[in-house]
Amino acid sequence: MAAVVYVLCALTSLACAVLLLRSYRRRPVGLLLWSGLGFIGFALGNALLVVDLLMVPQVDLSLLRSLPVLAGIGVLLYGLVWGSR
Repeated sequence: MAAVVYVLCALTSLACAVLLLRSYRRRPVGLLLWSGLGFIGFALGNALLVVDLLMVPQVDLSLLRSLPVLAGIGVLLYGLVWGSR
């Protein structure tokens, strides 16, 4: 059951990224771009979580899977603070 939740979280993050970036392409508002890029980082982190816990459970990929999430948060923070100027 946990595997289904992990995969659904990854797919939901990817769907959010696609929808945000598609909206940015129609109407170029900076916050849509930064949010879409942030959700790409979250989707990558969730995909690495699936790989880490389900496909290679004997290897600890916790640091590697945290890096895209940290990058996504950084992109969102940049977009919220400096992108609005």
